[in-house]
Formats: sequence, C-alpha cells, structure tokens
Amino acid sequence: MQRLDRFLSAAGVESRRKLKDVIRSGRVTVNGTVCAVPDQKIDEQNDVVALDGQVIGRGDRRIVVMMHKPAGCVTAAADDRYPTVMEHLPPVYKRLMPIGRLDMDTEGLLLFTNDGDLAHRLLSPKHGVEKSYYAEHTGTADEDDIAAFAQGCVLKDGTKCLPAVLEPLGEGKSLVRVREGKYHQVRRMLASRGKPVSYLRRISEGGIELGDLPVGMTRELTEPEIEQLDTVDFDENFFKEN
Repeated sequence: MQRLDRFLSAAGVESRRKLKDVIRSGRVTVNGTVCAVPDQKIDEQNDVVALDGQVIGRGDRRIVVMMHKPAGCVTAAADDRYPTVMEHLPPVYKRLMPIGRLDMDTEGLLLFTNDGDLAHRLLSPKHGVEKSYYAEHTGTADEDDIAAFAQGCVLKDGTKCLPAVLEPLGEGKSLVRVREGKYHQVRRMLASRGKPVSYLRRISEGGIELGDLPVGMTRELTEPEIEQLDTVDFDENFFKEN
C-alpha cells in the first residue's frame, strides 16, 4: 500500500507540493471514483489511478502511447528552434520516448514507450515492420509508378529503397506502404517519380491504426495492442491487397 500523493509523485506527474492541490481539486480518480485525499492509501499493483481521465503508469509498468502528431513540431526530446512532440504529451507520459520519428511537416501516428526492447524491434530492419501513409501530391500515380515502387525506388542521391506498395487513390492522392524508415523516405520516393508531396499522414504502424484520434491527442495502447507489437514481423502478404 502507498499514499496517493507519493504514487503520483513517483509517476512523475508533478512535485509533491503541487500534487496536493491537484488531488484536492478532484482531478484524480481511484477505480473510477474521485479521490481528493492526498494521503489516501492505494494498492499500486491493483488500483486504477487516473488524472483527468488518463490512467497513470509508474516507471516499472510497460507503456505504449499513440499520438496523432501535428505538423509543425519535430520528433525530439528538445529543440532550440522548433516545438517538439514532447509538448503534446500529457505530463504523466513525459518519461516516454518516441519510437522512430516523423518529420516536422508530417502528421499522423507516432508511438512512444518506456520499453527499449520494443522500440528496437519496431525499428529493426530485420523485422521490416510495415508503416502506411496517406499522401497528397502533384499528378496522379500510374502503373509505371506502381512498378517502380514494387521494384524499389532509386532516390535522386542514388539511395535504393526496399520494395514498397503504391496504391493510387485518385487524382493527386495515394496510399504508400513501406517497411523501412529512411530520412523523409515517402516524400523522396514520390518526388523521384515527379510527384512532390503537399500533405503526408502516417495512418498505421505494425497493424496499429491511427483511426479517428484527433490531431494533437494521445491514447494509451491496450495490452492486446502491445502484444501485437511484440510479435509483429515482415508480412509475406505485403504485396497483396489488404
């Protein structure tokens, strides 16, 4: 058993002094019931503690959080010139680190975790975890573009990309599926085909879908979703229609 304020302090939510005001304001629930008593004893192994409706996790609990990253911020812990994705994380998740990155002008699904092994798995070329993007671009993709992606695009600097899937969605719109994460890869692949990108959003990674999560918002992944990421690997049906 542990005091509520000490539990929240250990989770990195706020300093102990500020936490007393946070708790007394009615923002904290224990098992769904508001608890306004800072020294209330809780069972940190079984009780569900939430701040403003967001379940609190301690450092010893594995956490994976999905963010709908907005455009205009960089994927970094800190930056001297630009806003960072960390500014969009609720305070309780400030100890998490992003898995990979999205460039400043790209929106969409970005995962954060405190599990280094999981992050390594999702980023490892060995596993070839699939990532899907919705792109708006100049021109309309055709059969030659589809074939070039399937063969592996060669970028302007000579970089060879792994085979990828390009699915035209009509005039100036495409779905792109890749299994690697080179610098600005999707933008550069489409640019290599004479189709510069004006808008890009990552919509899935490792089978986890962004869905209708609003821009700038986060949600914690469920245990089944995390278990899915634990086992995700290169899909032999990568070049078949979903």
